[in-house]
Amino acid sequence: MKVLLINGSPHPKGCTARALQEVSGTLEKNGIETETVWIGTGAVHGCIACMSCRKTGKCVFNDDSVNAAAEKFREADGLVIGAPVHFGSANGSMISYLDRLFYSSGFDKRMKIGASVVTCRRGGNSSTFDELNKYFTIAQMPIASSSYWNMVYGYTAEDVEKDLEGLETMRVIGRNMAFLIKAVTAEKEKNGLPEAEEHHKTNFMDGK
Repeated sequence: MKVLLINGSPHPKGCTARALQEVSGTLEKNGIETETVWIGTGAVHGCIACMSCRKTGKCVFNDDSVNAAAEKFREADGLVIGAPVHFGSANGSMISYLDRLFYSSGFDKRMKIGASVVTCRRGGNSSTFDELNKYFTIAQMPIASSSYWNMVYGYTAEDVEKDLEGLETMRVIGRNMAFLIKAVTAEKEKNGLPEAEEHHKTNFMDGK
């Protein structure tokens, strides 16, 4: 059993990395293998709705390892996405990254466990937390909750060390996520995934 963690911050060892470290460490203590991917500081191209991925199974852009992360995501039992707050929402490069990661990866994500982690100096954590969770809900991924919203506060990683409640929240995420992954794995082995329906898209013009 394995969880992929994605650090969307431009700082590889900043607040977001520290929060994710607390989650991954707790997952490891509970028997779940982890791998953390940093999206880097390069330009991240947004999705251009070219639909190339529907034919090739991967994103047409390969500028920031989205396709490599997709393969890791495919094999993982859970995904943790971490992002800092920029102007009250997740940083733009992370949103572009996640748009392409989720849209271009056509594999079944149902019942993979998801969790989002957000960091800020002072404000915007709650709205960013809501923003990130939407990726999971549209992919039929159960969300691992905690004892508070999944957030830490600080301007530097050293500041995060002082946010004792925030770090506790990260550890609770790790324990709850490990529990859910083990429960889903056991049920999948016994009965498989829930029945899947044929997907319908309604455009409201002609009912099709």
